[in-house]
Amino acid sequence: MRFLMAKFRSVWGVVLLASMLFAPAANASLQIKLDEGVVQPIPIAITDFFGASPRDMQTAQQVASVVRGDLERSGLFLPLDQKSFIEKIPGFGAIPKFNDWRVIKAEGLVTGQATQLADGQLQVDFRLWDIFQEKQVVGMSFKTTPENWRRLGHLVADAIYERLTGEKGYFDTRVVFISESGPKIKRRYRLSIMDQDGANPSFLTNGDFIVLSPRFSPTMQAITYMSYERQVPSVFVFDLQTGQREVIGQYSGMTFAPRFTPDGNRVVFSYSRDNNVDVYVVDLRSRRPVRLTSDPGIDTSPSFAPDGSRVVFNSDRGGSPQLYVMNGDGSGQHRISFGQGRYTTPVWSPRGDLIAFTRQNGQSFSIGVMRPDGQGERILTTSFSDEGPTWSPNGRVILFTRTTPGRGSNGGNSNIWSVDLTGQNLRRVITPGDASDPAWSPLNR
Repeated sequence: MRFLMAKFRSVWGVVLLASMLFAPAANASLQIKLDEGVVQPIPIAITDFFGASPRDMQTAQQVASVVRGDLERSGLFLPLDQKSFIEKIPGFGAIPKFNDWRVIKAEGLVTGQATQLADGQLQVDFRLWDIFQEKQVVGMSFKTTPENWRRLGHLVADAIYERLTGEKGYFDTRVVFISESGPKIKRRYRLSIMDQDGANPSFLTNGDFIVLSPRFSPTMQAITYMSYERQVPSVFVFDLQTGQREVIGQYSGMTFAPRFTPDGNRVVFSYSRDNNVDVYVVDLRSRRPVRLTSDPGIDTSPSFAPDGSRVVFNSDRGGSPQLYVMNGDGSGQHRISFGQGRYTTPVWSPRGDLIAFTRQNGQSFSIGVMRPDGQGERILTTSFSDEGPTWSPNGRVILFTRTTPGRGSNGGNSNIWSVDLTGQNLRRVITPGDASDPAWSPLNR
């Protein structure tokens, strides 16, 4: 474990410096309007980045590949085939021949370079060009340690995304999840973490004990999860900087779905006590639990609004699982879901404008969203089993678990999928083996 965490820190425990090379051009036409529903992806040309040495060239090409992958997976960009490029740009400082890029219908052009500095740092510079207006719209420089070259690609993609959409990107993030292996009758569950694109997967636990429902802290330095490691359901906090684990509570009854509050100082969860399941919140310093619900029904899966003022949870107090909202102190509990089916696993968007949920209707499971007042319900995906949504930090993309049907000891397969708010960009996230219960980190800043 010490070796794993040392490796983990070397990949992520850095501070990146960024500086503007050129001021953004005003009134550039190259932009994406996310408020217009389904968006046609922008054709964008991303050249191989330049490097002064063979080592720099290799790194530069790897960084450019990360940028292409991030932008393509977003569904908002269409990276053009490099075989279609007419112009071979001679160097990073060159001004493009804009007409050559218009011929292949590129609307944006990305050029870049990677340089190993004298102090051992790796620096990546990039420029984004508006082909129709024939001007540079943004240029930036990032630097970090060489082993963190993938982060530089994510940062470039985030900068492009933000410049063209007006919203923060989500590529420089991680996902914690449960890695599953072995037959269904003897399943092995390990707490795992990876970059949002599936790269750099690592195990955080050894699989000797069941682990469930991992969730990031708002500071991204810790994960809370549930485990049976100590023979009773226990809520753990895992420190990503040190690799240390700490029990914040052991409960003889069942415990469900721990999640940090927006300030990171408390953990909210459900606890079964005296044959009743209610929502509790526990302060990480005092370890004193406070009960928020006291209904005879099963109250579970609590999630705070980003401002901490309200909590969404699901409860069967009305006869079947439905979504309810209450104030942060437990007052004002009221139902918000009234559609057909059973509503579970709600999670509040980081933007505060929507709540994602799982809905079971008949034999199928769906991922949907609704406003906090229960209006505007939209179903984004439906399959044999889609469940457990988690939001990207900009509130535009949702990860969830999709399980396929199966028979015998191996059963079906569980994988992580993503979908955007239009429901149009459905993709599987590649993981080493089966994976479930993803939770998205905040931006790695």
